[in-house]
Amino acid sequence: MVAASLVVGTVIGSGIFMKPGVVISSTGNSTLALWAWVIGGIITLASGLTIAEVSVKIPRTGGLYAYVEEVYGSMWGFLCGWIQTLIYGPAVIGALGLYFGELVAGMFGLPQSSKIIIGIITVIFLFIFNMLGTQYGGLIQSVSTVAKLIPIAMIAVFGLAKGHSPIFNMSSGSTETLGMGAAVLATLWAYDGWMNVGFMAGEMKNPAKTLPRAIITGILIVMAAYLGVNFAMLHVLPAEKIVELGPNASKEAANILFGSTGGKLIAVGILISIFGCLNGKILTFPRIPLAMAQEGHLPAGKYLSHISPRFKTPIRVTFMEIVIAIMMMLAGNPDRLSDIAIFSVFLFYGLAFFAVFLLRKTHKSVGTYKVPLYPLTPILAILGAIYILGSTIMKTPLDTFISIVITLIGLPVYKILQKNRQKSTG
Repeated sequence: MVAASLVVGTVIGSGIFMKPGVVISSTGNSTLALWAWVIGGIITLASGLTIAEVSVKIPRTGGLYAYVEEVYGSMWGFLCGWIQTLIYGPAVIGALGLYFGELVAGMFGLPQSSKIIIGIITVIFLFIFNMLGTQYGGLIQSVSTVAKLIPIAMIAVFGLAKGHSPIFNMSSGSTETLGMGAAVLATLWAYDGWMNVGFMAGEMKNPAKTLPRAIITGILIVMAAYLGVNFAMLHVLPAEKIVELGPNASKEAANILFGSTGGKLIAVGILISIFGCLNGKILTFPRIPLAMAQEGHLPAGKYLSHISPRFKTPIRVTFMEIVIAIMMMLAGNPDRLSDIAIFSVFLFYGLAFFAVFLLRKTHKSVGTYKVPLYPLTPILAILGAIYILGSTIMKTPLDTFISIVITLIGLPVYKILQKNRQKSTG
């Protein structure tokens, strides 16, 4: 159960509080919205079980970047790290900062325009806090992991017990619906974080038995929690109201269930959850560009790979990530940034899922864990990735075009860096 709790703590973040309205609006119907959460969970489960085998066969630090590089070569590894450095990491940080700012503005009755200022101040504060030493960021993580589960449990239990609104087949009131693809994409923001579950394999005595059990148990708990909150909110608030309130729907549901004082306490718990999630991203995401910089795979690698001799933290590369994130916060709304983040990383998730088939041929004797129901599980994960990519291209062609262009820009950058390395070694 310890490993399963780590899965739950890694995956649950801001999405369950921010995305219910988006999912309902996208489908146009409460029943379809609930199915979107189930489909997102199934894709996540297949993805986690698949990537766990990849992580066992490639026991390297660096996660997705390391897996893609090992299987497909240095160029593809570079592009994977490139896109995580310039799009995925900053977009996730930016979206979380804006979500936090929007909730704070709603709690204190501030104009919605202030959410950007609040979000940017929060991101800068956490950057400074983490750069003073990783022990401070770790303290925030420990507190927020407990805090995030309290509002989920309270809303789910009391909402189902006290609510009176019909749950199924309720219209969203939206005149235009984006479809199931957009809804599932929104749920995957809430499920994001599953990539980290495979990192636990090296710490387990019997990964072949323990790892799949932890992944299945953990993600099923997350699915149950997410469905519980959605059932409860639909039981307390009409579907149209959830769409109208957007990120503030969970706060309103808490006010109805627990009164103004209790609602404020639940809202504070939600804020702590998002604050902790944002802190975790600022703490961990810079490790990818740091690894690339240390290996000479980023422009100005020697400068960016600097570790503060006093605080032992990667100040420069983290500062770079924060600057890009703030630029994104000024340019886009949080839902848009979260969609861009999921699209950009799923470009390479698909490659990582397919790697299982290649590794079965080249690493036959390495690792004791094998993905259950092979080859159906990795095929489902790949189909899920294709579905998400296709749906996002149809939903937001401009944003996906920009993501692809930034990815392709990495090709000449990679060639230039390779030439420079050959010159320096030659």
